Formats: sequence, structure tokens, C-alpha cells
Amino acid sequence: MSTEVKVPTLGESVTEATVATWFKKPGDAVAVDEMLCELETDKVTVEVPSPAAGTLGEIVAAEGDTVGVDALLATISEGAGAAPAPEAAAAPATEAPAAAAAAEVVDVMVPALGESVTEATVATWFKKVGDAVAADEMLCELETDKVSVEVPAPAAGTLTEVLHAEGSTVEAGGKLALIAAGAGAAVVAPAATAVPAPAAAAPTGADVENAPSANKIMAEKGIDPATVAGSGRDGRIMKEDVLKAATAAVAAPAPAPAAAPRAPVAASDAAREERVKMTRLRQTIAKRLKDSQNTAAMLTTYNEVDMKAVMDLRNEYKGLFEKKHGVRLGFMSFFTKACVHALKEVPEVNAEIDGTDVVYKNFVHMGIAAGTPQGLVVPVIRDADAMSFAEIEKAIAEKGAAARDGKLSMADMQGGTFTISNGGVYGSLMSSPILNPPQSGILGMHKIQDRPMVVGGEIVIRPMMYLALSYDHRIVDGKGAVTFLVRVKEALEDPRRLLMDL
Repeated sequence: MSTEVKVPTLGESVTEATVATWFKKPGDAVAVDEMLCELETDKVTVEVPSPAAGTLGEIVAAEGDTVGVDALLATISEGAGAAPAPEAAAAPATEAPAAAAAAEVVDVMVPALGESVTEATVATWFKKVGDAVAADEMLCELETDKVSVEVPAPAAGTLTEVLHAEGSTVEAGGKLALIAAGAGAAVVAPAATAVPAPAAAAPTGADVENAPSANKIMAEKGIDPATVAGSGRDGRIMKEDVLKAATAAVAAPAPAPAAAPRAPVAASDAAREERVKMTRLRQTIAKRLKDSQNTAAMLTTYNEVDMKAVMDLRNEYKGLFEKKHGVRLGFMSFFTKACVHALKEVPEVNAEIDGTDVVYKNFVHMGIAAGTPQGLVVPVIRDADAMSFAEIEKAIAEKGAAARDGKLSMADMQGGTFTISNGGVYGSLMSSPILNPPQSGILGMHKIQDRPMVVGGEIVIRPMMYLALSYDHRIVDGKGAVTFLVRVKEALEDPRRLLMDL
């Protein structure tokens, strides 16, 4: 009786593969789950195990042939022809796949990334192939345009295959890795550690056949195989190895023109440089800020505010405030309240342009810019216009902690209508904040500094802060921008105006 060896499922949207290498030839005895051949797709390499013990009969698809899913690869004659010797001789390599087959294979999928976000970058793998994992233990971290997403293990077992390495781009709902779950999972680890061993011996002169697609690309691009590090079985060179080497070769000469004028010191300078790829968050920050400059007619107006009244009020009530509400009374709640008050009088600062329409918002979703180790993020305090001082302070504290811990969700940063940015916490005395599109206004706070001021005809020392309002001049006129900033100044210099709605 004969058994057919067919092409397995290759992955989502992958319909064909190339037969890269046959590990057995017709007439060879094979054991159950012993690797027969290796297939190569656009993204991954797939090993095809033997579905039965016996003797390899006819090979229908030779190396280099393109085959579709479920296509016939070869046949196996079952029965007495199967010799146990190959399995015994290669125990470390064959026992692991057999155990993996006994265990349930669980897919690790890319979780939902948020509204309108379709892809992410694999930032860090916390586990490697062969590691035992517990249910809900963090396997890797994905990075989107705005937030980092941790991916937990869906089941306990052993990580058997990582489908996307660090730096790879993955789509929402895609497959990240495979876990062998259940009692048989623990013995899969030797397979992961056994593979690299022969690779080290490859340079000694072993005759290792490279993947046909890799040979083709090397021939077309004139790449010396000796310069390519192989990641396949026994150190064989795969298609992705050649593409990686080709990319590195193209990228390497790029600095040459800049280095040419300073040839005497270029080598030493290059040795002291460090090139680090921008994170997706940093790339998005750069793109959005530049788009803001290119799109909006951005202008900034300045004023200064005497902070003595706010500081006196805060000092008088901060103890009672914290005791009653369980949160510290800071300056941000005063600025948020003052901005809400001013936005009611100058609603175009709280509006946005949509094509040839102006969309006025009858609510205030206040964005609070926060610096984190990963970059600038702007969590949003929704319906800030309906909140009390205590509710605002609690919301800011919660969003700030989530931002620092990288726990902000996409929903936490969407829908803002106006933004406050506090550069003063870093010591900035004056700056021109950049709009957070599609918003039309952003208020910049700065360092509080004692300065001599004339009050009532006398020179006195006052705690002063410069304020900056950047606005989109397409929708906000100079009069409206100055009026807004003056109203913020008046509310802060006399907080009683907020109570009286003046």
C-alpha cells in the first residue's frame, strides 16, 4: 500500500511554493514524521514530514519545481521496507518532530491593533524557539504607529516556530508563531537547538546544496555565495539570506559621498557612529509633524501669565484637595479649565477643516501631550468641558501612567479637539508648538520663572510663564487667536473668573 505526500497548507494568502531540497531519494527508508523535503514560499520555509513509515517511492516534484497547496510531491510504500535505523541515527532530530505532532499546535495570532490600524512591526521577541511558555505569558511586543501591543501566549506549551522575526511587518489577524501545547510539548526544544549545530560545520567543506531560488538570485545579482550567511538546514543559503545580503550591499555604499570630503577622518568617525532604525512610533511622529507644517497655515502668538494667583490658590487648598479626592492638585487642571473657558468664546480654535467645510465641535476632548521613552504621545481627556478639577486631575494621572508604561490604547489617543503641551517640565522657557492635525490649535506651557514686573506702578518679583498658541490661520484669524490667549491669561491670573464664567 502506498501513501501520498502532499504540499501542506502554506499560510494565509500563500498558494504556491518552490521545492527547495529533498533530504531523501527514491528507495530510501523513512520513518514517520522524518523530514522528506523543504519547500520555500515568499515568506517562510516549510518542512514536509513523512506521513507514514516505509520506503520513498516516486518523487513527483523535483527540486526547483513550483507546486500548489495540496499538490502531490511523492509517494511512500508502506510496510516492511521501513528501516528503523535512520530514526535511531538521528534521534535528536526526529524525536522532537514526533513529539510535536503528538502535541496540539496552537497558532499565535496578531491581535486587534485598533481602529484603522492594519499593520505593526515586531519589536521584540521575549521568547525563542524551544522555550517553554505558560498561558498568557508575554511572547513578543508589536509596535504600531501609535502604541505598543504585547502578545500573550494563547496556551501553555513550547514555542516551536517563529514566523516573523524582529523588524518584520505583520498584518492584523496574521499568524506570528506556533506553540506545541499539551504534554508532548516539552520535548520539542531539542529540535530547535539541534538545527544550528550542523551549520557551524558547513564552512569546513561539507557539500551543502543551496535553495534553487537563492542560487538564481545570486547568479542574477552577481553575489558571491561565500559572502552570504546561510540560515537553512546545514547552513544552506535560503532566498531571504540572499535578499538580506543584497540589501546590505546596496545600503553600505550610501554614506560614501558624504564621507569623501573628509576622507582622512571618515574611518574613525564611522567607527564611533551608531545607526539605529527609527521605531514605527518615531516615524509616525516625524511624518505627522511634517504633514502638519506642510498642510496647515501655522502661526504662533505669544503672551505671558502671572502665575501667583494660581500658585497661592493651589498652596492653600492642595492638602484638603488631595485628602478628599485622593489625587494631587496640579497646574494642568487650571490650564485645562482655562482653555475650555476660552474655547467657548472662540470656537474656531476647537474646530477642524474637512475639505471645504469647517466642523465645529460642541464638546472639548482635550489632548495632553506627554513625553515617554518611546516618543511623544497625546492621550485624550474626553469631555473635559464637563469635568471638575478633581476629575481632570485623576484622568491626567491615569493617562500619564499608562503613557509611561506603554499601556495606552488607540482609543486613548483618538478624537482630540485641542491640545496642551507642557514643555516647562523640561525647562523650556519659550517654544512654538506644532499643531496636532486635524486640530486647529495647541497651547504651549513653559517654565515658571521669577521675573521683575511692574504692578501698580511698582517693580515686584512675580512667577511668570510664557504662553504660546499655535493655530491654523486657514480657519483661525489673528483676532480670534489673540482673544483666546488673552482669555486663558485672564482666567489664570484671576481663577474666580472660571467660577463666574467671565
